[in-house]
This record gives sequence, C-alpha cells and structure tokens, in this order.
Amino acid sequence: MLGHRGCRLSVTYPEILEMQVTAIVEAAIACKKNRVDARAEIMIPLVGTAAELNVLREKAEKVIEQVKSDQKYNGKLDIMIGTMIEIPRAALTADEIAEHAEFFSFGTNDLTQMTFGYSRDDVNTFLPDYLKQELLPNDPFQSLDQTGVGQLVEMGVKKGRATRDELKVGICGEHGGDPASIDFCHRAGLDYVSCSPFRVPIARLAAAQAALRNNKKK
Repeated sequence: MLGHRGCRLSVTYPEILEMQVTAIVEAAIACKKNRVDARAEIMIPLVGTAAELNVLREKAEKVIEQVKSDQKYNGKLDIMIGTMIEIPRAALTADEIAEHAEFFSFGTNDLTQMTFGYSRDDVNTFLPDYLKQELLPNDPFQSLDQTGVGQLVEMGVKKGRATRDELKVGICGEHGGDPASIDFCHRAGLDYVSCSPFRVPIARLAAAQAALRNNKKK
C-alpha cells in the first residue's frame, strides 16, 4: 500500500492513465455502436488528496474527448469517474474528494491494512496468536472491523454525501461477501457490495436479509 503505486503512477507517468482511459472509451464506443447497454466507470485508485483526484480527473476527461474526436463519435457515453477510498486520509477528507468524484468504492481490504498497520503479506505470522489470545474478536480481513475501519467508512459516506448527495457508494474486496460486513454496509447507507464471484450468492442473500432486518427496526 505504501510507495510509488496507484494514482501516483498516473501522476508521474501520465501515459499509463492515457492508455487505460483510451481503452475504456474505445470499448464504451464499440458497445454503444453495437447497442450494448454498457455503463463504463473509471475508478482512480489510492487517492489521498482531492488535488490528486482533480488533476487525474481532468486528464481523463481530456482523453475521453480526444478519443471521441478520433473515433468521430458524437453520442453520449455517460462515463462516470470516481475513486477508491483505501487510505484513511481519503475517508477523513471525503467531503473534499467528493467534489471531483461521482462515486466512491471503499477498498476495505487495503483500508484495513492502512488503519491497522498490518500487511496481508505476513499477517498469518501473528494473526492466529492474536485470535487465540482474543486480542482481536475476528480476522479483520475476513469480517470488517466495524469499530475502527467501520468508523472511517461511515465518516466517508457522511462527508462525501454532504458534498454530493447523489454520490454512489459501495465496497469492494472480500468483506463484500461477509454477512456481518454486508449488514454493516446496509446500515451505513452503501448502495452496493462487490466481491469474488464465488461469494456472490452469499452476498445477495446477506444483502436481502440485512434489508429485511433493518426495515423491521424502523
């Protein structure tokens, strides 16, 4: 999670962003021409400041217009540009970031790493002892830490929608297939969860149960 990666690569090597956005736009145009209802979204990862997202959004928008011009396409594409909230600072400043984002996707695997200071590369060298000694109630990479990481998610949703009330918000990662995490996401006001394909049936059932359970409480 640390170092020269994510959106930082697009800042220092803008040709990477240009290549990826070009591919997305060309695919979106091809779908439109073939009457395929495809709704492209460009998600800029590892954003920590509003300035990062702003400069990369502007570059992406220029590429979109350039590709449309090159392809002589005058139709509407409706490509949404948003970001992943993976860094605690992004959640803390979500009101500023939402000025430049049409959607948030909380990358809760990486947000958990950044919040706890753990690394998934070596977490199994100590996590079993933590669980055995009850230093943690469960594996925070399997079930969302609602007390700590969850506060950042709730704060990000609240602050983001204070700026942009129609902001689309969801999570991606293994937490999206965990029933307890899905219930939390429903209560936090998220619009969707994303998870590994084999977890989709569980996620759909858990989302339905969360909706029914929380509607009864109202």
